[in-house]
Amino acid sequence: MKKLVAEFIGTFWLVLGGCGSAVLAAAYPELGIGFVGVSLAFGLTVLTMAYAIGHISGCHLNPAVSIGLWMGGRFDAKELLPYIVSQVLGAIAGAGVLYLIASGKAGFEMGGFASNGYGEHSPGGYSMVACLVTEIAMTFMFLIIILGATHEKAPKGFAGLAIGLGLTLIHLISIPVTNTSVNPARSTSQAIFAGDWAIPQLWLFWLAPIVGAILAGLVYKFISSEN
Repeated sequence: MKKLVAEFIGTFWLVLGGCGSAVLAAAYPELGIGFVGVSLAFGLTVLTMAYAIGHISGCHLNPAVSIGLWMGGRFDAKELLPYIVSQVLGAIAGAGVLYLIASGKAGFEMGGFASNGYGEHSPGGYSMVACLVTEIAMTFMFLIIILGATHEKAPKGFAGLAIGLGLTLIHLISIPVTNTSVNPARSTSQAIFAGDWAIPQLWLFWLAPIVGAILAGLVYKFISSEN
């Protein structure tokens, strides 16, 4: 239960901090946050939680991460579903708090609410196939970073930095394409509040991250094996 509460809190912070920067701070482009600021915000949520709850739950904050770690032989299958449920609930709670804050401004309009999308709902108008490939590739690399940085032979105490900066880089690459998911819980929480087009497109932001995570788990298990 302590692990699940930690995952709930961590994913709550990821959505409130990351999506909050996109919904609240990025609304003032003249102040310079833009894509770089939002990318850094997502990276910082993971970086801070890695050191806050990593020793409790492993700080997954993401169903794709839990699945990738399981596929890589680092996580017990029986914990998968409870972790995923906690992550999704934490993300929804974070989105709920963000909505309460954002809707307190006069003239508030829901808009996309930092939802992920493809086609006409991609920030740059990228096709469904381009968005699918992007999410698979970005999640694949995210899991390679996580599996490598947390390996028993990796330098101790630096995993949080590598993972947080890795997520920042992923956002710098893919915000223009999909608004960056690599995290089904984060995508679900925003889509629930945005509704409209976001719910019908949510399938891609579950499928692609899970596929990328599974591939990474298999590949990393192979390249890190002793034989």
